[in-house]
Amino acid sequence: MHNLYNYFRHRRDVTLLAAALLLLLIALFNPKIPIKRDIYSYMLIADISQSMNTVDKTLNGKPVSRMVFMQDLMHRMIGELPCGTNVSISLFAGVSVAALYTPIEVCENFDAINDTIDHLDWRTAWSGNSRVRASMITLAKTIRSFPEPAQVVFFTDGEEAPKLHVFNRTDLTAFQGGEDWLFVGIGSDAGTPIPKFDEHNQLIGYWSGDSFAMQPGIAQISESNLGVRDDNVAGGTSDRYLSKLDEEYLKELAKEVNGLYVRGNNVHDVLGAMKKQKPVRKDKAGFEIRWLLASLAGILFILAYTPKHPLQELKTQWRHLLARRRQKAA
Repeated sequence: MHNLYNYFRHRRDVTLLAAALLLLLIALFNPKIPIKRDIYSYMLIADISQSMNTVDKTLNGKPVSRMVFMQDLMHRMIGELPCGTNVSISLFAGVSVAALYTPIEVCENFDAINDTIDHLDWRTAWSGNSRVRASMITLAKTIRSFPEPAQVVFFTDGEEAPKLHVFNRTDLTAFQGGEDWLFVGIGSDAGTPIPKFDEHNQLIGYWSGDSFAMQPGIAQISESNLGVRDDNVAGGTSDRYLSKLDEEYLKELAKEVNGLYVRGNNVHDVLGAMKKQKPVRKDKAGFEIRWLLASLAGILFILAYTPKHPLQELKTQWRHLLARRRQKAA
């Protein structure tokens, strides 16, 4: 043992290389240090109603639908969220929000989450109506069914179909559960017709203005007070219903439920608004240190082939160089 100690003591390069190898072996086991930190869990809700098929956004210089723009925005968000963040993808249509799965860790399930976003489709909707306001109550119930709390990030154009009036306006005066929920407005301010597709996703026309007309009286009390949307298709350009992002309504709704609102123009605006949301809890989480161990191993590897006294070695080499030049000059 004493001879081995003396060997490593006098062989600096071997000692450093052995230490670097040891650090790399430890890094292979991906060790983690438990530290206390904020735990973030998000329920990303995608509005899949037909108004999200409206083409009034641009992506890479090309016109795209709100749905496509929303998908790209969600993809970018997932790529920016730090490991340890939990994410659920949910769908909104009618008055309901359906969670496709409870929040899962974003890095371990990165491909699965992005695949879910890729397959968002209006044909998945279970209702032709779009009642954002009425969905707040079912949304709160859905979150309470999760194994742990989650913050809401609701992507929508704010389109209510049929339009709201005194008969179908859900009272949220005593509503609880919307604190820090984030509404992300998708769409533009310009009125644009909503395309109507068949079951094969082929364009057959545009929604007519009659489809969104207010239906007073008993018509709104039917279907559990939800109302129904006329299935008419516009016959020409004059009777098309023009849809736009209802930003003022979403701001009003967010304020009413103690939530937040941001216009979803880019991922940085949305992520900035998400930072204002409170973490769901504080807990101990594993902090990965393999990158630190690998970095130290790299430094030790470089030092193994670096002179023990680099400055002194440099001075010696400089003196030898000057001596050679003098000899040549002589």
